[in-house]
This record gives sequence, C-alpha cells and structure tokens, in this order.
Amino acid sequence: MRKILIVDDEERMRNLISLYLSPAGFDCVPVSSGAEALEYLSKKSCELVILDVMMPDLDGWETCRKIREFSDVPIIMLTARTDKTDVVKGLSTGADDYITKPFDSGELLARIEAVFRRTKMNEDTTLNFNGLSWNPDSYSLSYTDKPIQVTPKEFSLIGLLLKYPNRVFTREQLLTIIWGLEAGTEDRTIDSHIRNIRDKLRNAGFPIDDHLITVWGVGYKWENE
Repeated sequence: MRKILIVDDEERMRNLISLYLSPAGFDCVPVSSGAEALEYLSKKSCELVILDVMMPDLDGWETCRKIREFSDVPIIMLTARTDKTDVVKGLSTGADDYITKPFDSGELLARIEAVFRRTKMNEDTTLNFNGLSWNPDSYSLSYTDKPIQVTPKEFSLIGLLLKYPNRVFTREQLLTIIWGLEAGTEDRTIDSHIRNIRDKLRNAGFPIDDHLITVWGVGYKWENE
C-alpha cells in the first residue's frame, strides 16, 4: 500500500483528502504543519506528499524547499490560488505538480497517478481478474495464459482501470494520467483506444463488455460485478 503524507493546517481538508484516497488503496498520514511534515520525513518515508501552500508559520513553498534539501519524494502542491506566477513558484521550489481547490476525488486521483507515472513509482504488481493477467514487469497482457497484443497506451489504460475497479474516470482524467498534462490529445483518442481494447479482448474470449463500461457523457469504468 502506497503511503501519502497530507500536509494541511485545516483538519477538514485533511479528512476530505483521506476520505478521497483511502478507498483507492492509499495509506494516508495527515499532519497539520510544515514543521510536522519535515519531522515526519526526517524519520520515515512515503511515496508522495500533498502539501498545502497557505499555512501559518511555515508555508508550503518554504516547506517544499526544505524537503528538497534531503528528499526527492514527489510533491503535489495544494492551493486555492490560480495565479500562474504562484503555480510557477510552486514548481520552481521542487514540486512535481499542483492542484487547485476546490477539486473532486477523480481529479485528485488523476494528478497522483500522473505524478507516479512521471516519477516511475507505480507499483510493479501483476493484476489478475477472472483469467485476465496484466503484468507490468513483462509488459504483457494475457487471458487464460494466452497473450493479447496491445499497444503501450492500451496496456496502461487497462492497468489503470483494473487498479481502481468501479471508479469512473472521465476522458480528461484518462488523458491526464496516460498521456500527461501537456499532451495535445483529444477526448476522442480515448474512445478510439477503448474501442480497440474491447475488440482485442473480445477476440481473445474475455467477456469485456461485462466489465469495461461506458458511463455516458462522463467516461469509463471497470466493473467487477
């Protein structure tokens, strides 16, 4: 289970982020100040830090600078400020990404997954579902031990959906996670890749139509039931 350090002086926000992330399999560690975050990271490790910008005493920017003096843990800045200079300031202090309040669970998860992809910290764990096997070590997909040829993007899409069953991803979120924040890719690219995935798994004998579900007007989800 990947551990995420949540740094925010507002208890309500710490609880909300934990509520969003815990069902997705993250171990959330909440602290209320930059000083507490530095103390924690000096003794323990985590896979990612969600760091609020506007905190008393030690703000998020300064906390980020201090973390970068001894750790390269991925950091996502959390801010209510949308001014581009503030965003640039956060990234220049060593943050990997930022998210602007208010946000929903899907956007937060998309940002986290995008950072994990860029920093190559995804868990290398084989996922198995009803005879379907997704193996990131060998970069292979198979059904009942028979290989299924997919493209790298198709492979990443299947893996993401398998990791978070029953969670709806919008097309924009899938583009952010799989193609990256700056990719000039259109929403219909997702539809095309999903169509190819369905065709390939259907031809392999896997009942894909029972599990890869279109949520009309929103996006897609992997249904376990």
